[in-house]
Amino acid sequence: MPSYNSIGSGPEAELPEYAGHYRLEERLGAGGMGVVHLARSTAGLPLAVKVVHAEFAEDPEFRGRFRQEVAAARRVSGAFTAPVVDADPEAERPWMATLFIPGPTLADHVKRNGPMSPAQLRHLTAGLAEALRDIHRAGVVHRDLKPSNVLLAEDSPKVIDFGISRPKDSELRTETGKLIGTPPFMAPEQFRRPREVGPAADVFALGSLLVHAATGRGPFDSDSPYLVAYQVVHDEPDVSGVPEDLAPLVLACLAKEPADRPTPDELMAELRRVSARYDTQAFIPAQREPVEPSTAGPVAEEPVAPAPRRRPSPRTLLTLAGTLALGGALTATLLTGNDSGTGTRSTPVGSPATFHPWRTKLGSGAAPTCSYGAGSLNCAAPGALAVSLDPRDGSVRWKRKASGGAGDVGGAAPVVSGGLVHALAPDGSRLVAMAPDTGRSRWSMDVSRFQGQVRQTAGRVLLAAPDGTLSAVDSATGRREWSRRHAVGPRSTLAYVGGGLAYATTSAADGTNTLVSAVDPETGEIRWRQRSPGTATPIGVSDGVVWCTERDASGATVALVGHRLADGAVGRRVRLALPLPSATAALHGDTAYLLAAGGALVAQDLASGKQVWRSETSVSRGSAPAVDAASGRVYVSAPDGRLLAVDRRTGRPVGQSGPRPGGRSDRVVAEIPTPVVHAGRVYGSAPDGTVSGAATADDP
Repeated sequence: MPSYNSIGSGPEAELPEYAGHYRLEERLGAGGMGVVHLARSTAGLPLAVKVVHAEFAEDPEFRGRFRQEVAAARRVSGAFTAPVVDADPEAERPWMATLFIPGPTLADHVKRNGPMSPAQLRHLTAGLAEALRDIHRAGVVHRDLKPSNVLLAEDSPKVIDFGISRPKDSELRTETGKLIGTPPFMAPEQFRRPREVGPAADVFALGSLLVHAATGRGPFDSDSPYLVAYQVVHDEPDVSGVPEDLAPLVLACLAKEPADRPTPDELMAELRRVSARYDTQAFIPAQREPVEPSTAGPVAEEPVAPAPRRRPSPRTLLTLAGTLALGGALTATLLTGNDSGTGTRSTPVGSPATFHPWRTKLGSGAAPTCSYGAGSLNCAAPGALAVSLDPRDGSVRWKRKASGGAGDVGGAAPVVSGGLVHALAPDGSRLVAMAPDTGRSRWSMDVSRFQGQVRQTAGRVLLAAPDGTLSAVDSATGRREWSRRHAVGPRSTLAYVGGGLAYATTSAADGTNTLVSAVDPETGEIRWRQRSPGTATPIGVSDGVVWCTERDASGATVALVGHRLADGAVGRRVRLALPLPSATAALHGDTAYLLAAGGALVAQDLASGKQVWRSETSVSRGSAPAVDAASGRVYVSAPDGRLLAVDRRTGRPVGQSGPRPGGRSDRVVAEIPTPVVHAGRVYGSAPDGTVSGAATADDP
């Protein structure tokens, strides 16, 4: 079959007979960039086939944008978008086929029928909030959400036309001086900082779209696009005519600053409260019911500061507005906080078992570092020695301030050992052991001479001095258990604890090999010493073998070396297909996962010695991978706070969260915290000082 009857630039070129093997039956509509035709698949499914105008098919820049549109549409295909069936962006006339969605656009509906009823508006809001959640989880920003790009299908609204969308990792960039979008539905940052547009711009567009659906006009209304642009950036929106229960939500969406707008998840949570007595339940996943916080505080040697008061942002006002319906007593609690002066605990009473995504801000200036233990997510954050979070909802159970003015620098993640939470001061000077339920100090010790070489086992704290002396104290009491002078080489690194042993590494001066020493943490006995090639770092134990990465003189990981736990002998060396510069690594079963600088994520089968897959994540640097076997996901964190997920069997990208960078663009993130995976949930942290939790069954 011929691809097209004509590829010329005349009118007949807009009437091709085929797109690929799809016969085009009739024209559904046209836009500035192409024509949409009705077609049918081999199985008889109705399709909407978009064929690019001939004049643009020869433009390399436009072809690049069309490839991006196809890729974006494929990434976000789901319940609230039109699924992509087939596409050929390399054809003479590029085309894309999606499932045909019967129903008018929102623009047509309002034009023909007038403003929507309150019930219709609630359905629309809920459906679009969930659509944006799915789109953003796929790592895409639509950038042109408007009434003509929303189809009112029978089951739910569908978002279409990703022609100017941008994946967050896209190499295509907006040209200087060129604004892309539709002014009445563009966010302020699209006019002021078009290169920095993120997911919050879609939320702003949603607010404008909802005003249009409710009133037939926009919140910034003028015949002049230039005046509209000025109003979007400088004027307050006009939401008169929007139903009273939705107006605070719409105003929050239309906040001038992106950080002040709610996320799609927050929108759905608010809609659950607003619409509890209406009929939108099918659109909005169940959210946690607000519960009264406990006012009982822990008895601690050092007081833990309650959360600081802040001026409410539009997002906060949105939440408070929805809470008013729950009763004055609860509202008063939320507004005033805990002023008793004696309590520092904010654990909800009677929290439900159902898990919902959450995000908690612990500080600013650096990403918190966290670990799971004793039923809590235990984190270090700027200004905080340790913070205990309820992993179910992110609420703060207790918080211990860092002494000595730690400022905007956080320490290593606290760990649970001997039934206590152990936290190392950010400057490495002191180790504090705290009760996991209250944060009260049980014991502490000066560890400054160990220069950060502190590692915990289940019941011991191991310390390595610069002269090679190893010592251990009891994790529960702080009592000294043993000390071995010159047990390991000078300036050794306590690199890993696993398989019942601790491992200290001492690199040769010329970098050709590393002395690996296996230490019994209970007695201090050196079980074995063996040389490992290159610069070695233990990463995990599997089937009686402790595996180390091998780095060459340039710092690139070139192989994985396995030492037998029994005697340390090298049992296997698995060479990588290509060197991985500055790679982080994690071991899960017989597979090692490595993330290199530049974004290459590799799965290496240690049994067969073969590379399973290689995925290019486009992350400049990243955390060590975290693996969840139950969901089949591998998670990594990016410097800008994104949490990325790939399928651990294929390496296929599954999704990613939005970026949450810190406020200091002049800083380089030194170490990126590894995501924490536990019991079907994944927890990530970001440079804006937030920690978030999500179910591993969902994409981030």
